Amino acid sequence: MSRSPAPRGRRDRSRSRAWFLQVHYRWETEGESGSMPEALAVTMGERTVAPARVRYLERLVRAFVEDRGRIEDTIASCMDNWRLDRLSVMDRGILRLGATEILCLPDLPAKVAIQEAVRLAERYGGADSPRFVNGVLDAVYRSSRSGRTRPA
Repeated sequence: MSRSPAPRGRRDRSRSRAWFLQVHYRWETEGESGSMPEALAVTMGERTVAPARVRYLERLVRAFVEDRGRIEDTIASCMDNWRLDRLSVMDRGILRLGATEILCLPDLPAKVAIQEAVRLAERYGGADSPRFVNGVLDAVYRSSRSGRTRPA
């Protein structure tokens, strides 16, 4: 018996990730004046999110909000000669999403999180985004495996 979600479940998670990016984009372009949960509520009020995708989307937003400091510190420590605030909104959102899944969702294999983030970078990022996202998130994964990102 396979432990991986059925194809529809995988598709719903993939689409939940794309919704996370939309919520993140709204939150960032509004100057982070509100909260991510508020941006999620506004997005869901304006758009129709399939019920099968809402649960994972809410889980992603909650995990990011609860552990944002550690997520961003880990990303920053894994980028050579780059700062998170200097990246495009989309690349920043994709890295935050991937790192959230790697660091905060132990039931999701890190390699799946990285692969999904690279797919999002291919779709929504610039020409160099997929390779950049892959490299940074691979470093986040290695850092998490070495125990350097564990909460004190």
